Amino acid sequence: MIIVIQCRDRVGLVADITAILAKYQLNIISMREHVDKNENMFFMRLTIDDGNDEAQLESYIKGVLPDGAFISINPKPNKKVIVMVSKEYHCLADILIRNYFGTFGATVQCVIGNHSLLQEICNRFDMPFYAVSHEGISKAEFEGEIASVINQYDPDYIVLAKFMRILSPSVVAKFPMRIINIHHSFLPAFIGANPYRQAFERGVKLIGATAHFVSNELDEGPIITQQIIPVNHSFTSADMVKAGKEIETAVLAKALKLVFEDRVFVYNNKTVIFE
Repeated sequence: MIIVIQCRDRVGLVADITAILAKYQLNIISMREHVDKNENMFFMRLTIDDGNDEAQLESYIKGVLPDGAFISINPKPNKKVIVMVSKEYHCLADILIRNYFGTFGATVQCVIGNHSLLQEICNRFDMPFYAVSHEGISKAEFEGEIASVINQYDPDYIVLAKFMRILSPSVVAKFPMRIINIHHSFLPAFIGANPYRQAFERGVKLIGATAHFVSNELDEGPIITQQIIPVNHSFTSADMVKAGKEIETAVLAKALKLVFEDRVFVYNNKTVIFE
């Protein structure tokens, strides 16, 4: 059983929570907690022995938490996910393989692409693919067609696996902190398009990738995870793109694992992550 808690901090919170678990003979298998002193916020993730009455346990624990606390016991274990893509295949291919072999940590419901280029690989995995072109129609019409597909599946998360279109605030608002993007740069450096060209022209010695939740500010949402790799003067722009694709795939996979295992807490455009 997993318990996640986010609330205002106060003295004695950990003692009060663990006392309830001890009273009902629930053994703690693992416990991670963090206090942000500047914000006076408390975060906790526990794994405990399975109990008989989750609703009653939640009520008991909530009774010792400050007003406005968030608590979830056994969050939905198998999240439903929709993946959105454009033309690049590397992140999608990794997701489809993990999904096929049951190691993704969630279930991909379908793939939506604003180009049809990646439909073939989806067909190979018997994955529904919806081609929704952005060409020749307004952004509102384009996003309306996407919404009609999304609404069929009611996903827990939407993964932008190299989806190269900016979503409008109205779409983001429908899925607050539930849209995850992989950005081809170590944010906040090289925001926007062509980051590897920017990095090459700048002569950087490190390149990276960032997985983050989508907000209304371009590439400014809460960061989930980042990685970097070294490069040098011998790397061409094409070399950087190749290396970048590998790190993008790894960063997105790690971020999704953390999110699907309910290890990520979001507040004030930041994250607390219990790995």
